Amino acid sequence: MSTLTLDPPVSTENESAQQKRVLLLKPRGFCAGVVRAVDIVKIALDTFGAPIYVRKEIVHNRYVVDDLRQKGAIFVNELDEVPEGKRVIYSAHGVSPAVRERAKERGLKVIDATCPLVTKVHVEAIKFAKQGYSLVLVGHRDHEEVEGTAGEAPEVTQVVSTVEEVDALVVPDPDKVAYLTQTTLSLDEAKYMIEALKKKFPNIVGPHAQDICYATENRQTAVKNVAHGADLVLVVGSKNSSNSNRLVEVSENLGTKSYLIDKAQDIQPQWLEGVEKVAITAGASAPEVLVQEVVAYLQGIGYGSVDEVEVMPENVRFGLPPEIVRAIAPAPSPAA
Repeated sequence: MSTLTLDPPVSTENESAQQKRVLLLKPRGFCAGVVRAVDIVKIALDTFGAPIYVRKEIVHNRYVVDDLRQKGAIFVNELDEVPEGKRVIYSAHGVSPAVRERAKERGLKVIDATCPLVTKVHVEAIKFAKQGYSLVLVGHRDHEEVEGTAGEAPEVTQVVSTVEEVDALVVPDPDKVAYLTQTTLSLDEAKYMIEALKKKFPNIVGPHAQDICYATENRQTAVKNVAHGADLVLVVGSKNSSNSNRLVEVSENLGTKSYLIDKAQDIQPQWLEGVEKVAITAGASAPEVLVQEVVAYLQGIGYGSVDEVEVMPENVRFGLPPEIVRAIAPAPSPAA
């Protein structure tokens, strides 16, 4: 497999006619928050033994969840399904204070796998609420991350998903409004929504740095750089993965057909009719093994050339939570 760097974007001129190619986008797949969350569950199982309970899916990927379930993780929707006093892990998407309080009431041993970038948004929500702002949260209201963030200050928070909902907003003081966004929105979607908010509330304030996470932005940027040179974009990811769905939207908005697939077996033969160049990427919760299975499938049906197209380097790492660090720390040496 060869590696290309997009600077400038890949040119489609002077390529051998009719050569079927795969453009493998980089960065793709697991982000630092997902690596951390999955590692937390695996380390907890190794350290404490099964079963380990996990509230909601640790990350939104069927393959990952099924793999951890086979290793002894038990996924539940609510904490009332966890026996009192047992150990439970919060998913990477975060939880509201109400969930944390319920864990205390039930005497649960909590390990928090919330992505640090989601925690950042929670902290911002608390700060704005304490300062007396009405809070507008831009995101998809049925997403677990949005539910958790909105739960930090539910009495002053309104969730908006469309420009029309922005237009309909009513707040006590239009000059005292702040906004935050879900970390996995599309860049363009967030831009339009924020522009609409600024038009309606000229004095609105927001976070010092954007809430959309680096991995979401990087994967969308890679698609934007490559979609114009591909006939089809395949996004590896599960249907309930917000950032994976956004990658499909980014490609479609640029005029390149795109499909979201969980695995290689989901590829429909008719999608590939007349397609010479297929770009492959993966949502931030999709493991690389699934990407490689897609590549192998395409190679097996005539896409012989595979070029990895690196749009930008990605070297972010997050530390483990203190509950895990303490559990795996070496025992102190006996006194001499």
